[in-house]
Amino acid sequence: MIETEDLSKAFNGFWAVNGITLRVEAGQVLALLGPNGAGKTTTVRMLTTILRPTLGTAKVAGYDVLTQPEQVRASVGVLTEGHGLYPRMAADEYLDFFACAYRLPLADRKRRIDELLHFFGLAEARRKQVGQFSKGMRQKLALARALLHKPPVLLLDEPTSAMDPASARLVRDAILELRSNERTIIVCTHNLSEAEEIADQIAIINQGKIILQGSPPQLKIALQKQPRFRIRFAAALDGHPPSLVKGADLLEQGEDWLVFQTAQPQRVNPLIIQQFSQQGLPILTIEEQVCSLEEVYLSAVEGRLKDEHP
Repeated sequence: MIETEDLSKAFNGFWAVNGITLRVEAGQVLALLGPNGAGKTTTVRMLTTILRPTLGTAKVAGYDVLTQPEQVRASVGVLTEGHGLYPRMAADEYLDFFACAYRLPLADRKRRIDELLHFFGLAEARRKQVGQFSKGMRQKLALARALLHKPPVLLLDEPTSAMDPASARLVRDAILELRSNERTIIVCTHNLSEAEEIADQIAIINQGKIILQGSPPQLKIALQKQPRFRIRFAAALDGHPPSLVKGADLLEQGEDWLVFQTAQPQRVNPLIIQQFSQQGLPILTIEEQVCSLEEVYLSAVEGRLKDEHP
């Protein structure tokens, strides 16, 4: 589990992170979203004890980042933007070096390294020097290093960066599998569709503060106050807006379609279908339109959302 309270970090009077409070339970994935310079990486560095907080507290896997830094470091697997790979080492030598640092027994080291190299499709390149790897292969090797000691907490910064679609899918599936094993995971990413797919909770951070937090459906509700529906008709409307029943508001209209919103869809939608049928406007389809996570993100960072926490 990861828990922070008013976590803050200042550099020469500039607050890179300012009062972040989070709680990520075991078995959950939190996606941390935000523009460059928002404070995501600084937050991760404090959670890994690389940086000391200026104010506030944080616990990782039950250990305090200030008073128990060694236990914290032993409990986390970290993927950073700068991988710190050693280009002259072979892949298996590189992993063995870090397995030794984690004090894994020899038999466990060999077995774990074989498992990870096969899982990430690097088994045939195990004797190849890391400096000859592609960007995607380096990313997978760095992920393998983060998983060597089977940590209960994973902190991943852009885990699918530079990967081809098949490799990115493999990593996302791995994250979902690790979540089912009750690991606590924080993923920093700019890939909104990826965040929506893998995350139980999303926190949007801007200028060092969390400006919106919740599950993907909760965040969409924060932006879209009323459900929206799109109706496509079997014939053209000829430019004439059909009248809507009380409780429904027309938002958009096209040649043979319209979009409306209503706070009471269970009552209003059957009345609308009946009304259009009586007007000789047979409906081909009616479907709910849900706003995208991209709309939520842009609205949040541009300050268009008034409610910070749904």
